[in-house]
Amino acid sequence: MQATAYTYDSETRSGSVLLDDGTPVPFAPPAFDAGGLRLLRPGQRVRIEVEGEGEQRRITLVTLQTF
Repeated sequence: MQATAYTYDSETRSGSVLLDDGTPVPFAPPAFDAGGLRLLRPGQRVRIEVEGEGEQRRITLVTLQTF
């Protein structure tokens, strides 16, 4: 699934993305670490993997979107 980086805190390695419908979804450090990234800037297109539905939905991977 694709999204846009919305927030990122380099100290905690957590942040949030915006889905294409505008829904913000937070991610925790393990999701950021799984993608092997060192930095994330707001506005970057990212690829995410998610688990669960609705309130239980959580991001398990954040990485840069490549074409």
